[in-house]
Amino acid sequence: MANRKSKPQAQVNAPHSRVRSTPIGDYGFLSDGEVSALVAPNGAVEWMCVPRFDSPSVFGRILGRNAGVFRVAPVDVAVPADVRYLPGTMILETSWGTPTGWIIVRDALLIGPWHHPTDRSKTYRRTPNDYEAEHIFLRTIRCASGEVQTMVDCEPVLNYGLGHVRWEYTDNSYYQGVCSADGIDLKLTLTSDLRLGFEGGQANARTLLKEGDVRYIALSWGGAFPPMDFADAYKRQVWTAHHWQHWLARGQFPDHPWRGYLQRSALTLKGLTYAPTGAIAAAGSTSLPETPGGDRNYDYRFTWIRDATFALWGLYTLGLDWEAVDFFAFIADLVEGEDDIQIMYGIGGEKELIERELDHLSGYANSRPVRIGNAAYAQKQHDVWGALLDSVYLHFKAANRLDNRIWEILDKQVNEALKYWREPDAGIWEVRGQLQHFTSSKIMCWVAVDRGSKIARITGEDGKAAEWELAAQEIKDDILANGVDERGVLTQYYGSKALDASLLLAPLVFLARNRRRRRTHMESRVSAMESLC
Repeated sequence: MANRKSKPQAQVNAPHSRVRSTPIGDYGFLSDGEVSALVAPNGAVEWMCVPRFDSPSVFGRILGRNAGVFRVAPVDVAVPADVRYLPGTMILETSWGTPTGWIIVRDALLIGPWHHPTDRSKTYRRTPNDYEAEHIFLRTIRCASGEVQTMVDCEPVLNYGLGHVRWEYTDNSYYQGVCSADGIDLKLTLTSDLRLGFEGGQANARTLLKEGDVRYIALSWGGAFPPMDFADAYKRQVWTAHHWQHWLARGQFPDHPWRGYLQRSALTLKGLTYAPTGAIAAAGSTSLPETPGGDRNYDYRFTWIRDATFALWGLYTLGLDWEAVDFFAFIADLVEGEDDIQIMYGIGGEKELIERELDHLSGYANSRPVRIGNAAYAQKQHDVWGALLDSVYLHFKAANRLDNRIWEILDKQVNEALKYWREPDAGIWEVRGQLQHFTSSKIMCWVAVDRGSKIARITGEDGKAAEWELAAQEIKDDILANGVDERGVLTQYYGSKALDASLLLAPLVFLARNRRRRRTHMESRVSAMESLC
């Protein structure tokens, strides 16, 4: 960032150069709408938090070597032949070829039928669906040919690598164990048709699988009822696959070579949706660095108001309006009655997201510090009103109606944008240095007032509409006068020559909606950009 002093290149790169880390993009992403997992190409679960996206980790090797891992693989092979998602699902399939045979491992966070036929869920706040997370991570193994010596190593370490567990057998002979750690309420149950052994904090299994053999291993929490045989495990896996495929079938995807990418993006967005509230987390992980070896490593397991706009654009465009409505309801619940809305909230609606550093973890590629929580929740970022009002506008156009409570929210937030748009802020990049007059923030203040005026006009509030149209024009004139340099380009902040990726949003929310042309050199350039858009 422009306001952060850069470290000498050698200092930044030195730690990273000594560490070999799996590229972040090579991890598989799994979700059940409450918990997510990152699976490395070697079959190891290296990140999973229970019982929520933002809970302390139970497997955290991606951030520290001794922070917990769960691996299923052949004994003597480290690199699989292939890794893929089952089409249209959040089930990951890893194929292993060895000198003696082949095995196929399938991983899924199980989703099953609604669990509360006679009672109410203590956490679910949205309209109940036909399905719900089962709170089980299931791994199935099938020997496709030959014979393969196969291993299971499950080593949870609770509370971000601090809570070392003890395993105990249940009454189910060698086929089930429960682990816990001192001072931590969470208990995990491991159930399998493999004989389990315990070595310290590890649960292990070793077996020779022959062609046609099938096995399963299930990690469960929160009082879930795990499968007690392979037939039940397979049935639940199939139910989960069908759930994802049926959900995807609701979307409107073009018959195009990029269709598969759009579907995977939709599944990912759905996977980041916290089902009990409808919130969408910005990410399922924390402290994955912007630059390997750097220190901009933040916790993104929360909901940003600005992300609401991007999420709604995507969901409405793809015809997935149920999720969009739930997300909008979550945001509306948070800001109703609030004068000063935050830029971000917890996925359960939490307002305080206290940030702290975990010094005992080395971080991804030695990228320290490792942070949980996010101090940005207390920042002033002036794009928040534009993001919220654009969300309201999108929802209004899609639903063709506006709840009575929404008008009060809209009126209040437009006035907040008008009150503060002339002041500097931390910007979309959440700088932790000097505040600036960021051009992108000014644009989003214009968006807030522009969208407010459009909704007011449609709903018959002509007086408000006229007032806000004049105010929007004033903000726009200020942006064009101070946020554009002699090259005719938008700059990062007023008086700067720096370009900024955040301004690529301008054609979507600002320039493309401006149809009034004035014949100055600078506005001719703007018109050209509009034509391209």
